[in-house]
Amino acid sequence: MEKYGLNELRERFLSFFESKGHLRLSSFSLVPQGDKSLLLINSGMAPMKPWFTGEAEPPRRRVCTCQKCIRTGDIENVGKTARHGTYFEMLGNFSFGDYFKEDAIAWCWEFLTDNLGMDPQLLYPSVYIDDDEAFAIWRDKVGIAPERITRLGKADNFWEHGAGPCGPCSEVYYDRGPGSGCGKPDCAPGCDCDRYIEIWNNVFTQFNNDGNNNYTELTNKNIDTGMGLERLAVVCQGVGSLFETDTIRETVDKASELAGTVYGSDEKADASLRIITDHMRSAVMMACDGVLPSNEGRGYVLRRLIRRAARHGRLLGVEGLFLGEIAQTVIKANEGAYPETRERERHIKTVVAAEEESFAKTIGAGMGMLAELAARARADGAGVFSGADAFKLYDTYGFPLDLTAEIVGEQGMAVDTGEYEKLMDVQRARARSARASKGDLAWADADLPADVAPTLFTGYGKHSDDARVLAIVSQGEACSYINVGGEGVVVLDRTPFYAEMGGQTFDTGELRSGGGAFEVRDVQKDKGGRYLHHGVVVSGELRAGLAVTASIDTQRRRAVMRAHSATHLLQKALRVVLGEHVNQAGSLVEPDRLRFDFSHFSAMTPEELSRVEAMVNDAILDGLDIGTEEMTPAEAREKGATALFGEKYGDTVRVVSMGDFSVELCGGTHLDNTAKAGQFHITGEFSVASGVRRIEAVTGKAALSAAAGEREVLAGVASALKLGGADEAERRAAQIAAELRELRREVESYAAREAGGEGARILAGARDVRGI
Repeated sequence: MEKYGLNELRERFLSFFESKGHLRLSSFSLVPQGDKSLLLINSGMAPMKPWFTGEAEPPRRRVCTCQKCIRTGDIENVGKTARHGTYFEMLGNFSFGDYFKEDAIAWCWEFLTDNLGMDPQLLYPSVYIDDDEAFAIWRDKVGIAPERITRLGKADNFWEHGAGPCGPCSEVYYDRGPGSGCGKPDCAPGCDCDRYIEIWNNVFTQFNNDGNNNYTELTNKNIDTGMGLERLAVVCQGVGSLFETDTIRETVDKASELAGTVYGSDEKADASLRIITDHMRSAVMMACDGVLPSNEGRGYVLRRLIRRAARHGRLLGVEGLFLGEIAQTVIKANEGAYPETRERERHIKTVVAAEEESFAKTIGAGMGMLAELAARARADGAGVFSGADAFKLYDTYGFPLDLTAEIVGEQGMAVDTGEYEKLMDVQRARARSARASKGDLAWADADLPADVAPTLFTGYGKHSDDARVLAIVSQGEACSYINVGGEGVVVLDRTPFYAEMGGQTFDTGELRSGGGAFEVRDVQKDKGGRYLHHGVVVSGELRAGLAVTASIDTQRRRAVMRAHSATHLLQKALRVVLGEHVNQAGSLVEPDRLRFDFSHFSAMTPEELSRVEAMVNDAILDGLDIGTEEMTPAEAREKGATALFGEKYGDTVRVVSMGDFSVELCGGTHLDNTAKAGQFHITGEFSVASGVRRIEAVTGKAALSAAAGEREVLAGVASALKLGGADEAERRAAQIAAELRELRREVESYAAREAGGEGARILAGARDVRGI
């Protein structure tokens, strides 16, 4: 068997399944889209759930991917063993109601034996204990002797997560030889030792579990195949662990070089090198996908990984900031498969460096206190580190519980997590009570009939359109009509109304039919592609099946388009003035007002703000034509289009171009010429999170109103100073400021003389002159 490199194995797998009619998809973002059940993508099939469940239509019935994944459940074991890691890549071929067991098994065997050249005698299939069909395919179609096929139980070879689609699995194990095993006479595939390593897992999704373990056959059966790329590389390269595979070893060696050590010479140092390598692989990919360090959610995962890597660098004796160099090595190893890592290199390294520097200050200030508290705990002899002390370290120095637990654990103590959590609960309750409730859009989760078709959006070219009412929901239930004064959600077959998404606010307007009128106050889009028009009947009634004319508030839409087009100009200007590391971290576009969050680690100077504002206004005055095109993601990338972090794009994307100034992927509505934005004025710039700044600005009529307000203020200042005009205000203000400084100096000088006794002597020599 040839010792293929990790990057070559990835390409061979994807090319093989392309030859079998599969559509190759790029990796989805590590940030789940529309799936609140996951913090980070942790398997190859996780981003495809809607395609498996039928909620959405896949781009093709056969696809293959190499998916970036992160699992942090056993982060404490990373480093301690050579097997555990938080970041890995999952190779997968998927069928959505197309081929099934026979093809999946045949192609699995063909790839391993013919394509990679593995010795068939070292490969051992397993099947679910009751899956006679899969057993027969391996025996009769592939030609594996029955005694070499292992039947395993539900815990090993049946995939399910509660109610929903599920099914048996068939895995393939590679025999690494007796030297890697436990030595037990019954050692076989499924044993926990390292002899038989699972390299392929075919999941046959063929049943539906009703939640009570009653299984029925699915009409459309699916294939979900998973194979860990790093694990496959371990087998193909004949090495002991993922940290010894070619590209990952480059990162290990870089960390070793910076630490002045050699991997394999000291187990304690090796553990730290493994932690640094694994955690920085995760950190680079998370930062590349737009995750920023924070104190909650996936941001906390990133913060924890970077800080844990930084601490182990200190344990190895590395001085100063060093993780940026490790990140550079990770990027170099991955840029072929993930070119976005090179494109966002500056941003990634800035995120890593800022968090490492922040941690250096934290650990420098808090380690003294931790050492003192730990010494006191050891003296007590109970082997327990106080939860109150752990909370104090967190509250005062930002030491997360897991870091404190890891440090005191190295000293043979455990943290009283119960006491810690009680104190955290008190703090959380205090924070919740301090926050004002913002309410929610519960109505957006309208309980629609399952057969309601998706809505066709026609609002790019139309502000009014004829439509038909497909469904009505009022008070949480589907109904056939709403009378005047009734509030509800209306779904149309087609609509010019833009639903709130991508940072752009919704359209408002009305639905009208005969004597009936429905005022649309909000529009959302559900997972099924139905546009939910929320509002109230202001006259007559609205019935399901009725033909209506849907008309948006055109003045409001134009104001929104002014702000949205200006947002694109703003992002480009920020990248020119501040650097290519600037990426959108959030936005809100409302009528003639915008809010834009972007990655940057320091406050903008007045000069930078002035340059950005001037650049946007120059682009507006240039009257650049705004055009939209639909193309493939690859064509958009070649055109230089800027994409959003965390967004997953399909086969076709919409590209919005503003002359040669700005090219972005965007599904929102825009002007046809930048001149129609009128004027752009920045009203504020401030921090909203670590490494994230926010700019607020106005356009069009709001910008004119702001300018008029500023003129009014200047006129008031000129009048108060009794000046001939506002243009003299700056000169007079500077003059008054200078006079005030001189008066303060004289007062301070007199006060000093008074304190020294001179004032007293002057008063002692005073005489009365005509009563004065």
